Amino acid sequence: MTEAAELPPAPDQAREVFGDRFADAVRYAELLAEAGVQRGLIGPREVPRLWERHLLNCAVLSEVVPEGVTVCDVGSGAGLPGIPLALVREDLKITLLEPLLRRTNFLTEVVELLGLDHVTVIRGRAEEVMGKITPVHVVTARAVAPLDRLATWGIPLLRPYGEMLALKGDTAEEELKSAATALSKLGAVETSILQVGEGVVDPLSTVVRVEVGESPGGVRFAAKRAKAARTGRARRRR
Repeated sequence: MTEAAELPPAPDQAREVFGDRFADAVRYAELLAEAGVQRGLIGPREVPRLWERHLLNCAVLSEVVPEGVTVCDVGSGAGLPGIPLALVREDLKITLLEPLLRRTNFLTEVVELLGLDHVTVIRGRAEEVMGKITPVHVVTARAVAPLDRLATWGIPLLRPYGEMLALKGDTAEEELKSAATALSKLGAVETSILQVGEGVVDPLSTVVRVEVGESPGGVRFAAKRAKAARTGRARRRR
């Protein structure tokens, strides 16, 4: 049996980034390295680079998230980027959306253990919850799907003039170009590629920002959203 990889000590940047929540960030890292690996949420090879590649890489997303907004982390998995974002930004109302039960069980345990009262865990797929959850200002995602497919899930969850922030790697520019037509049909009005985490992570974290207009998801999803809302109101009246 291969010996489990050991979680390295938190780097100095983690104390600065997580501030008063540093101890909670350490506990989360420990949970990922232990239960996260045991439950198959992350690979054992990721443990030695949990801080730089995962926690800090996600926490610096906070640099481009507006103050006091609602956020939905689509395909949250083991809580990345949603939980690091929640640890550094208590002003946000964050929903961790994840379809797999074993993952939502883990997320619920983490949220309760760390006392993240501003975080809600929902089990479901993005296309299933549209119209059932209140549209949000910001959708986040990391390592979920190529941008064109991710957009079909994430953009319809936005409120008018909201934005999707997707953490991407070296393929960001290529994905954005190939997704241009799909994004336009989904109501995107502006796109950009941002670099965040100066002085914290190396290489910098790459974020694809997709801003939408008054009809997130386009005409097709506006009709679906309206139908889902009517169905929800009818159920509540029963």
